Amino acid sequence: MSPAIAVIDVGSNSIKVLVATGDGVGGVVPLLGKTIDTRIGAGINQTPPRLGEEGTTAGLAAIQQLLADAAAFSPVRVMLVATSAVRDAANGAEFAARVRRETGCELRILSGEEEANGIGRGLTCDPALAGLANFYVFDLGGGSLECLGFLERDVQQAISLPLGCVRLTEKFVSDPTAPIRAVTGNRIMAHTRTVMAESGFRFDLPDATAVATGGTATTARAIYGAGTNRAVDATSSLISVRQLREQLDQIAPLTLEQRRRVPGLPPERADVYPAALATLIAVAETGGLYSYRHSFYNLRYGLAAELLAGL
Repeated sequence: MSPAIAVIDVGSNSIKVLVATGDGVGGVVPLLGKTIDTRIGAGINQTPPRLGEEGTTAGLAAIQQLLADAAAFSPVRVMLVATSAVRDAANGAEFAARVRRETGCELRILSGEEEANGIGRGLTCDPALAGLANFYVFDLGGGSLECLGFLERDVQQAISLPLGCVRLTEKFVSDPTAPIRAVTGNRIMAHTRTVMAESGFRFDLPDATAVATGGTATTARAIYGAGTNRAVDATSSLISVRQLREQLDQIAPLTLEQRRRVPGLPPERADVYPAALATLIAVAETGGLYSYRHSFYNLRYGLAAELLAGL
């Protein structure tokens, strides 16, 4: 077994670590996965976008905690990356400098293309997807939506769109503590369809499967699992658009406090989850898709594969 490496992903909604080793044939073997919700991307719809002090302080504390957790595995290399919130913020470079000053680690701010391609590499590490030749990948985060198209397992398209669930909640939901009105969900869907259309992303792959990764798809499975007393990884990886619509119809009319008590829905995601569901539904409708295959593999796996290949 190869030495361990660690990847810390500073996302808009949460900060995550993956400690992994290689299996000797190019695969990634996870040793530790942990998520700390910080909402560092709160306020990214300001003009200009700026990271707030509360979020950056919480984010720095989370990075320090995850570095300490990873240190128990003695990783030979550690990579810290930041995505949409830090990338778009006017003071993103200041935050990266603060991370370097207080932890001694460089924080690499990924471009949208780098993020999308890293996600693509991560998905190709998922043994459950080994039989797929042509497929789309949609990774919905707090600040952005990464969209990829694979033809014969080679990336043909990779774009990052400003359709993250924190971003769209701030843009369209005036009071996240109140029930989400149907007109609000429709506006989010219409905006998503417009952005997708203007991006030029093509749904033209033959016999393609749509793959979803990220917290929204994981939460959708967790909610279904909670209803049948099953762990998330014991549920089907196939999530139909009909199921997503049913969840939105059930959750949107609830107040925030009621949403926080929904089994399987992490309380810290309850305010942005309706917007996230509306976004995935609109993406599917734009592409004429009827379902998504969910994968737990993601950007961190792609970057881990990159580090392990360099050892």
